[in-house]
Amino acid sequence: MTGGSYFFTSESVTEGHPDKMADQISDAVLDAILAKEARLEAEGYVSPTNVPASLANVRCACETFLTTGTVIVAGEIRTQAYVDVQKIVRDTVRRIGYDRAKFGFDCETCGVINMIHEQSPDIAQGVDGTYAREGADELERIGAGDQGMMFGYASDETDVLMPMPIYLAQRMAERLAAVRKDGTLSYLRPDGKTQVTVRYEDDEPVEVAAVVVSTQHAPEIESMDVIKNDMLQHVIGPVLDAAGIAWADAEIYVNPTGRFVVGGPMGDTGLTGRKIIVDTYGGMGRHGGGAFSGKDCTKVDRSGAYAARWVAKNVVAAGLARRCEVQIAYAIGVSHPVSVLVTTFGTSTVDERVLERAVKKVFDLRPGAIIHDLDLRRPIFEKTAAYGHFGREDADFTWERTDRVEELLAAVKEL
Repeated sequence: MTGGSYFFTSESVTEGHPDKMADQISDAVLDAILAKEARLEAEGYVSPTNVPASLANVRCACETFLTTGTVIVAGEIRTQAYVDVQKIVRDTVRRIGYDRAKFGFDCETCGVINMIHEQSPDIAQGVDGTYAREGADELERIGAGDQGMMFGYASDETDVLMPMPIYLAQRMAERLAAVRKDGTLSYLRPDGKTQVTVRYEDDEPVEVAAVVVSTQHAPEIESMDVIKNDMLQHVIGPVLDAAGIAWADAEIYVNPTGRFVVGGPMGDTGLTGRKIIVDTYGGMGRHGGGAFSGKDCTKVDRSGAYAARWVAKNVVAAGLARRCEVQIAYAIGVSHPVSVLVTTFGTSTVDERVLERAVKKVFDLRPGAIIHDLDLRRPIFEKTAAYGHFGREDADFTWERTDRVEELLAAVKEL
């Protein structure tokens, strides 16, 4: 980033953090719609619209707000499927772990208010209007659902080509949930945050300098020493040891306020889209500003960001750069990007403009093509909504594939 010695910090949150609860509920609604639409299509249902159901029938922009005892779900949705929003909300909150009143939030008794309405036709025509073009193929006829710019990033400092600080913070947050759910630390509650500071030398991560873990806990656990020792043994130590990075001299802070009993929506409000840096690269690499959760993939805030990560990861995996950031920008209703920029921060093994031309040759970044190539009409999004959309080894995260490496190398050689 700058050379020399410097520190970089990233944070994550657990699935029980109120903002992340909102993200998961919004994506659970989207998944339910996608699953129901797929069943209707398989049963031969014919859409009354002229939009091919196989590509772009669903429109979903679902937002969730949580506060003490209440969940409000709102947004604009177009679908031919009925889904039970009340049940979706309660099932999601139950899975997260807020299933009794003494935890501060109860999936059975919380109020659920459904304020969803149909998508504005003025917005819908940004995608649907392009279907009127004669002679255009199916992929060309899907326009971007909005204007905006999206970023993707990759770095060779971890095996999954993510920055080390956010990778470690995400894995600790995952581990916090795992030891709570499997009963290893049964006094833990769903809400929690992690933070990791990494020291870099000449842009290489060399050691962890500080770790902060704040975890909600049962009121009967009054000794912070007990919680700190358990965090070191079951959360912090296993994650850092597995990463193979030095941490013997790290400063460790566990529940630094001394008590964290009131958490979740009782301790703070939650809102979809308020953890976009946690969702992406922890601040290492830029962000276009658009949130992901609750949005179907005609919204380029989501599909464009996934595609940008796919491109950047393939560039780094191909050995064409050690760090790569990709920006893609769209105009609403237009299928082709208005710009594509590839930046390698001086780490490219070839001229950046050659690399940029190779990227444009190998990757079709029209929204319809992204939806097709990454298979984004599947109900896979709820699990993206906690612990990061990137850097996870899950077959459903198709944007994490490095399947264009050979094509990129061949394109660079030809150019």
